[in-house]
Amino acid sequence: MTSHNNFNESSQTEPLIFERSSEGKTGVMLPPSGLDRIDATNIFPQDFMRGEIEDIPQVSEVEVVRHFTRLSRLNYSVDGGFYPLGSCTMKYNPKVNEEAAKLSGFTSSHPYQPQELSQGNLQLMYELQEMLGEISGLPYVTLQPAAGAHGEMAGMMMIRACHEARGNARSKVLIPDTAHGTNPATSALCGYHVIPVKSNERGVIDAGEIERLMDEEVAALMLTNPNTLGLFEENILEVANVVHNKGGLIYCDGANMNALMGIARPGDMGVDVLHINLHKTFSTPHGGGGPGSGPVCVTEELAPYLPFPLAEEKEGLYNLNHNRPDSIGKIKSFYGNFGILVRAYAYIKSMGGEGLERVSKTALVNANYIKERLRHHFDIPYDRPCMHECVLSDKKQTPYSVKTLDIAKRLIDYGFHPPTIYFPLVVQGAIMIEPTETEPRRAIDNFCDAMIGIANEARENPEILKMAPQNVNFRRLDEVKAARSPKLRWSKEG
Repeated sequence: MTSHNNFNESSQTEPLIFERSSEGKTGVMLPPSGLDRIDATNIFPQDFMRGEIEDIPQVSEVEVVRHFTRLSRLNYSVDGGFYPLGSCTMKYNPKVNEEAAKLSGFTSSHPYQPQELSQGNLQLMYELQEMLGEISGLPYVTLQPAAGAHGEMAGMMMIRACHEARGNARSKVLIPDTAHGTNPATSALCGYHVIPVKSNERGVIDAGEIERLMDEEVAALMLTNPNTLGLFEENILEVANVVHNKGGLIYCDGANMNALMGIARPGDMGVDVLHINLHKTFSTPHGGGGPGSGPVCVTEELAPYLPFPLAEEKEGLYNLNHNRPDSIGKIKSFYGNFGILVRAYAYIKSMGGEGLERVSKTALVNANYIKERLRHHFDIPYDRPCMHECVLSDKKQTPYSVKTLDIAKRLIDYGFHPPTIYFPLVVQGAIMIEPTETEPRRAIDNFCDAMIGIANEARENPEILKMAPQNVNFRRLDEVKAARSPKLRWSKEG
């Protein structure tokens, strides 16, 4: 087995900091203060006093520095290697956008400073609203939501407000089985009963099924396009007509906009509400708990319900408009996650319209290239041209008792972060791969070579997959035990 990524070359065993402890060692030696020592219990109430810290590591400064430096090198990242996590768009982000977000004019501004002293920030927000409106085809935009699921929540709250204004909030939301997993939770939180929609044999929804389910109590169809099979919802115009004719609205999960930019606009497909994940599509380091940003774009009918404030421009001056009587209210403090807005603004400006279109087309080509290179080695449940990600399954490996999890674990031995597995749920043993546009041909070929090597191993030596990973610091975990009895802190007892 050959490692195709550089990641494993830095692999090493690193003990816990507690295991490096030696009695009497310290990291620093402070000079004598010249003051008398005071018993703090004579000053502060006993309830406020912390007890003695047992077993705190006793290590030197250089041991601390080397320990955490080694740990940082064990961390897998987009900067370190190919990260094919499907439906997550883990692409490389140009560092120049990070530099833009660090400009002192942005980092030194305070949200309470007067608007006349915040014109640059407000201009950026206004222009970003305009650009996202143009990209999505939905011209009315809020930048407030903190992430994608937060944007979903804001969007569904607007849909509910719109139906209430029409006289009936309605009670149901249709959600295809190929939508993102947060969609049902968002609908339920907004008080709607979720009606699942089964995709057809081509992996997309069809207008006939929507016509059968649609009635005067359906508030919205909440779909993902491209869907989680990596397929474009080819019947979207006909489906939108069916929903609109019964008074319903179309919510589109825009987390997969990396496949559409400059090629197609959800607003032109009949979509009424769309959230966009700036932290996926528009250049922000992704993962680790954020921060993210999930702007929501809507039609003119839904514009009155957008959260406040909105950035506006009048006679060359920019301001935040809080006077929006029909708004669903304020959903995030101050400007939203402003640093993420700066990164997205810098990314869009630097790429331009043609650049964004090239991003999407390259992402599509890369995903289809992977699918074609792997087609004779892995099952392709929906064998059609895909969008920005492709979905395989473990069907061809099942006769050798090899499962998707084994394939993913073996990829770690080859030096790659595993793709998304067992999602979407409509494919048994799913393996979802999203290469993005930023990966060079060599990296993609190395990944495909690794996958083909694993497929060969599954036939010839399946046990090596079941024992994987073996070439890393930690072997395969007992996932059931890890989930049910997690160890969240160190203790001497182990």
